[in-house]
This record gives sequence, C-alpha cells and structure tokens, in this order.
Amino acid sequence: MKNLAFIIITVLLLSCGGTADNYDIGDTAPDFNLEDSQENSYTLSSYKGQSPVIIYFYPKANTPGCTTEACGFRDNYSKFEENGIVVLGISVDTKEDIREFINDHNLNFPLLSDADKKVSEKYGVLNSIGVANRVTFIIDKEGRIAQILKDINVESHAEEVYDIAKKLL
Repeated sequence: MKNLAFIIITVLLLSCGGTADNYDIGDTAPDFNLEDSQENSYTLSSYKGQSPVIIYFYPKANTPGCTTEACGFRDNYSKFEENGIVVLGISVDTKEDIREFINDHNLNFPLLSDADKKVSEKYGVLNSIGVANRVTFIIDKEGRIAQILKDINVESHAEEVYDIAKKLL
C-alpha cells in the first residue's frame, strides 16, 4: 500500500507543469526570507549587486525527479561556486524533510523550506495539490528575472542553468 501511495504521488508530481505566469523577464524578483534545514536565513535581496542567483522550485524532497535534479546541482556545484553563482532550491517541505534529503544524497548547496507556501505562492508556482511546480528563476545581479524555465529536463537542468547564469557575470 505504501508503494502504491508513493507511485500515485510521483505521477501527480511529474504531471504538474509550471505556470509562474506572475512575472516576466526583466521584472524585479520578489524578495523573500527563508530558512534552510539548519535554520540559517537566506534573503534574496542580500545578493543584489553581487551575483546571479538560481532559484529552483521543486515539488517534493526524495522523489525521483527531484532527487535527479538536486544531484545534478550537487555534481555541478563547484562550477557555480567558482563563478560566484548562488543556487537556492525551494520546496514546501519541512526543514526535517529537507535535512533528510540533504543527508540521503550528500547535497552541498542550500535547500530552503517554504512550509507556509508563501514564497511559492508569491512566485506563482504553487499548484492545486499544494506543492511547488518545477520552475527555475535565474536572477541577474540587479535582482531582475533574467530567465524563467518551466519545461525542465531534470537530468541536464543544472548544466543548462549554469550556461545561462554564466552569461550574466
């Protein structure tokens, strides 16, 4: 029964297409203040004038697509770091679920908890089943949205995002 529930949830999450229709390229990205699993605070505005920021919303920790996507960022993270590109993953998962996800897959970049769903809602990625759609926002150094990616191939996503963000340096 547990496996059936997992399969149903996975199918639902995979079928959720991103909308993110609230914003256009060139719009100022909405600021937020979220915590990671260790209760460190991250505020988008703190990076303004310093570096591009990747904000990738993902549906659910430890599901197949989200794991593949996160591991892609993990495996490519040194390139982001060397070029001063910030990567922030956001989901509506609890801090405890995120901590487990990080530990299970040795993730080496910040994953933030939006358990109250306010940031996901503000960015227009919250779907009808109450999780974030898989959508990535690439924010330039001035805090403007440079790119919105909705049709995401989780296997190559980190590399695609890196190539786009590097052009913003």
